[in-house]
Parts: sequence; structure tokens; C-alpha cells
Amino acid sequence: MTKLRKSARGQPCLVRIPGVCNHDPETVVLAHVRRGQVAGTGQKPADLCGVFACSSCHNEIDRRTRKVSMDELDGYILDGMCRTLAYWSREGLIRAD
Repeated sequence: MTKLRKSARGQPCLVRIPGVCNHDPETVVLAHVRRGQVAGTGQKPADLCGVFACSSCHNEIDRRTRKVSMDELDGYILDGMCRTLAYWSREGLIRAD
């Protein structure tokens, strides 16, 4: 497990989909975002293309549930990715010079 994946443990959900998010840090993992053609069929994107997501938001990201539209979901994912990248930068896990 990479340091970026490990960093999600016990953190708050950063996707925060209203009416979906369970707000339980115990269920938060690094959810990989499959956008921008960064991974092929059956491949996970790099961990840098991930977001801290609770189990409920992760289900939406992976479309196991469909409580919000794709357009809405993309907005929540983008917000969450920005929060995740900012966290990693603050914690020294990535550099943004």
C-alpha cells in the first residue's frame, strides 16, 4: 500500500456528497477516479488520481449506487480532489512548487 493510500485512513471524507456521505472516518479510503483516460480497462489510475472518500461516496464514485447524476458527481469529485491534494501538500506527501 502506498503512502498516499495509507494517508486516507481515519481521515474525514473529502467528497461530501449531500444526502449520500456517511461522514464516518472509519470507512474512508483513497477512491481512484477514472477520468481523463489515465487508466485502461481493468487498471486503477495512479494514486495521485484519488480522493479521500467514505464508503457511501466511494460507492457513488464507482457507480455501484446512482443517487446523483454524473455531472453532479464530477463536481463533488473535483472538490474532493482539490481538498485531498491540499492535504497531501500540507502533510509533505507531495510537493507543489
